[in-house]
Amino acid sequence: MAGKFRTLDDADVKGKRVLIRVDLNVPMENGKVTDATRLDRIAPGIAELSGKGAKVILLAHFGRPKGRDDKNSLKPVAAALGEVLRREVKFADDCIGETAEKAVGALKDGDVLCLENTRFYTEEEKNDPAFVEKLAKLGDLYVNDAFSAAHRAHASTEGLAHKLPAYAGRTMQAELEALDAALGQPQRPVAAIVGGAKVSTKLDLLGNLIEKVDALIIGGGMANTFLAAQGINVGKSLCEHDLADTAREIIAKAKAKGCEIVLPVDGVMAKEFKAETPTRASSVKEIEADEMMLDIGALSGADVISHLSKMKTLVWNGPFGAFEIQPFDTGTVMVAHAAAELTKSGKLVTVAGGGDTVAALNHAHVADDFTYISTAGGAFLEWMEGKPLPGVEALRK
Repeated sequence: MAGKFRTLDDADVKGKRVLIRVDLNVPMENGKVTDATRLDRIAPGIAELSGKGAKVILLAHFGRPKGRDDKNSLKPVAAALGEVLRREVKFADDCIGETAEKAVGALKDGDVLCLENTRFYTEEEKNDPAFVEKLAKLGDLYVNDAFSAAHRAHASTEGLAHKLPAYAGRTMQAELEALDAALGQPQRPVAAIVGGAKVSTKLDLLGNLIEKVDALIIGGGMANTFLAAQGINVGKSLCEHDLADTAREIIAKAKAKGCEIVLPVDGVMAKEFKAETPTRASSVKEIEADEMMLDIGALSGADVISHLSKMKTLVWNGPFGAFEIQPFDTGTVMVAHAAAELTKSGKLVTVAGGGDTVAALNHAHVADDFTYISTAGGAFLEWMEGKPLPGVEALRK
């Protein structure tokens, strides 16, 4: 995959002004960063450019401001990034115009400068050519290191790649290589776990995966829709009954493609969705009218693990149950531990992504054992759906 994109191995950056698009969308509380995962990820790439004598200029958005708004300033994030890098990250109070030009002009080789939130300008999201020109004026090269924003054709994620020599940054490169190993040119057989609440939000995803994987393991509320489509009474479980025909079509298409669909055979039932509520385990064929299935059962978990033991590659998006509330996290945790063990013993390549999935794997304390965890929500999902991502396409050789 890296061969299809220009990477930093192809770039001479010494003495050059390098505009690098990064993801600084970190959670904040009272002006402090509460989770620095994204900063930790981008730090090595920034340090590499700085070490090679580049003038490193960071471009990023933060939140969804309507114009200039101090609540969405990148200033505190730049300070937090400085702590991660253990060096000064200078800050400019604008991302274009005289303020930005002055700050860039004052840089020495190896310096790092963060420009203010690109979304303070509506032209950023419109990919406005004049705005792209103003950004391009600040750099000699462009590096995109924000896969999480690559599904948007904005000025700083796509427009700049057509104005300056453009390269994939190290985190972008790692993400593209991991995704290629998962669905592009994977070691077969390949399984995909798709969970989450609704089939309706993942129709494109299911359609694309059927073409690419050998086993499609369906969990979460989505599984209820597939069970109901096969005539099983799912009681009060979360279920999109109006999508029964769609579910049956997906099953038929999968069969035609030789892709096995794996559904729960048993589950954990409860009459209400809250902590400490009484639960019982039963076959999916014995769900009572006033019950809902909130997790897969032990037999289903064992069945999923047995499938995984025959696989070489796993792509995971979405939990098996309502993992935020115990005991409905049991199924997800059980499968996550098994996938982590198979990964550690070199038998399985595991790539997971999406907000709920990352939270569930962190909850199971196995995130570090997976081959690759993507922190990019929307971009990861669109990539799994087989859609071209504008920010990635613009970097192709």
